[in-house]
Amino acid sequence: MREVEARRWAAMTAVAGTVFIAAGAFWLSFTSLADLAARSGIGAGQAWAWPLIVDGIIVVATVAVVALAGQRSAWYPWALLVGGALVSVTANAIHAVVAADADVPRILAASVAAVPPVVLLAITHLTVILTRTTETNAKAPAVASFQAVAGEAMPALPSGDPDLSAHGNDTAAVVGRRARGWELREAGWSNKGIARELGVHPSTVGRWFAVAHLTDTTDTADEREETTP
Repeated sequence: MREVEARRWAAMTAVAGTVFIAAGAFWLSFTSLADLAARSGIGAGQAWAWPLIVDGIIVVATVAVVALAGQRSAWYPWALLVGGALVSVTANAIHAVVAADADVPRILAASVAAVPPVVLLAITHLTVILTRTTETNAKAPAVASFQAVAGEAMPALPSGDPDLSAHGNDTAAVVGRRARGWELREAGWSNKGIARELGVHPSTVGRWFAVAHLTDTTDTADEREETTP
C-alpha cells in the first residue's frame, strides 16, 4: 500500500508539472499565432480565436488518441493531431521569420518558435497518460481488496468442479468470475442474467450459489449440535 501511495503521489506531482509546462507552451504559441492572425488581416477582436482553434485541436486530439487507443476509430483523432501539429509548428515558424529582428538568422528564429507547439503536443500526451496511470493505481487496491474478501466469503470449488477443470490452472480467473457473480446476485440479478454477463452456463452459476448455501446450512447445523446439551 505504501508503494502504491508513493507512486500515486509521484504521478500527481508529475501531472502538476506537466500542466504547468503545457500552460507555458500554450501561452507562447497562443501569442505568436494571435499576432500572426492579426498580421494576416483578422481583426484584433477575433485574432485570439485562431490560436485557440489550432492549438485546441492538438489538446483535444491528443486526449482522444489516448482514449481510443487500440480501436479502429483512433485513426481520425490521429489525423487531427498530426494536422493540428503541422499547422501550429508551421505557423509559429512563419511568425518568427516575419517578426524577428533583421540580425537574427531566420532558421534560428523558426527553430525557437517551433519549440512551444512541439512541447505542447508532447506534454499534453504525457499528462493524459499520467492521469490514466494515477486512476489505475488508485483503483487497483480497491479491486484487489474486493476479490480477497469475496474469495474468503465464498466456499472453495469442489475438486471435481467442471468450471475449474475447464479452465485448468487459471484459478484466479475462476475466483474473480465467481466474485463478480456473487456481487451481481447481491444486486438482485437472476442466475440467467449473471450467466449471460459472465459468459458461463446458468447451471454453473446455480452450482456456485448452491455450494455456498449448503456450506452455510452445514455450518449452522454444526453450531446447533455444539450448543445442544
